[in-house]
Amino acid sequence: MKMLIIATLATVAPAPKYVTPTDIVGKAPASAWRAIPAEDLLVVDLKSGARVVIQLAPGFAPVHVANIRTLARAKWWDGAAIYRVQDNYVVQWGHNEGLKLPAGIVTKPPAEYDRAIAELKVTPFPYRDSYAPRAGFADGWPVAVQAGRVNLTHCYGYVGVGRNLSPDTGTGGELYAVIGQAPRQLDRVIAVVGRVISGIEAMSSLPRGTEALGFYKERSSEVPIASARLAADMPVAERPTYEVIDTGSATFAAYVRKRANRRDDFYIRPAGGVELCNVPVPVRLAK
Repeated sequence: MKMLIIATLATVAPAPKYVTPTDIVGKAPASAWRAIPAEDLLVVDLKSGARVVIQLAPGFAPVHVANIRTLARAKWWDGAAIYRVQDNYVVQWGHNEGLKLPAGIVTKPPAEYDRAIAELKVTPFPYRDSYAPRAGFADGWPVAVQAGRVNLTHCYGYVGVGRNLSPDTGTGGELYAVIGQAPRQLDRVIAVVGRVISGIEAMSSLPRGTEALGFYKERSSEVPIASARLAADMPVAERPTYEVIDTGSATFAAYVRKRANRRDDFYIRPAGGVELCNVPVPVRLAK
C-alpha cells in the first residue's frame, strides 16, 4: 500500500514556473539596453545625504533642458530647497522665484508641451489610453499621441517645470516631481523635462506641507539642497552611469505584454490590460 501511494505522488507534475516582468528585464540581452548620456543626468544631492538622479529629456523640451543644464553649471540650485510637498501630487524645489537667474538663461522658452509625430519613431502601446486616442513609447519615454502631435506624460516620478499662468512657460529654475497618482490632466499644459530614475523615495517620503497646495508654512521645514550637478561635469570615477531599455526592442514588447497579463504565483487572473503609466520603462545602473 505504501509503495502505491509513493508511485502516485511521483506522477504529479510540478507547478509551472510563470515568467514575470522582472524575469523578462533580468534576462534582457545587452543589445536591448541603451546608455543614458552623462549630459542628460542631473544629480541632486540633498543635505540629508540622499541623492536623487534625474534623466533629462532634451528631445522633447530642448530649450528648457538647455536652461536646466545652464542652471546646474552655474550651481544655481546649491542652497536651494524643496519648499512644497503636496500629498498624492508633487514635490517642488528651487528658490521659489527668490533668486536672480544666471546669464545665458532663456527667460521665455517656447511652450514645449508636444512635438510632431513625424519627427519620432513611436512604438505603439497596445492598450487603451484614457487621455489620448493613441499612446506609445518613443526614445525610451512613454508618450500620448493625438492630432499628429506627441507629448510626454505625467507619470509617477516625472519632472515638470513650474510656471505662472499662461503664456508663461517657466524657465526650469523651479521644478517638480510627481509623487502621486499620475496627474495626466497636466499633459500638454506644462513642460515635462525628465524623470527621476533613482532616489524618488527621498522625495515621496518627505513630510507634507500644511499650507495651500502643500507649501511649507515655515522656512525651517524646507528641505535644503546641497548641490545639483550634471553627471558630465562630475569626475569620471564619481559620476553615476545608467542604461535604459530600448522601447523598440522585442524585450520591451514582451515586458509590456506581461505587465498587462500577469500570471505568476501572486496573481489570480490576468488583467488583460494596463495603464501607460503602470508600465515604467526599466532603467538600471550600468555595469
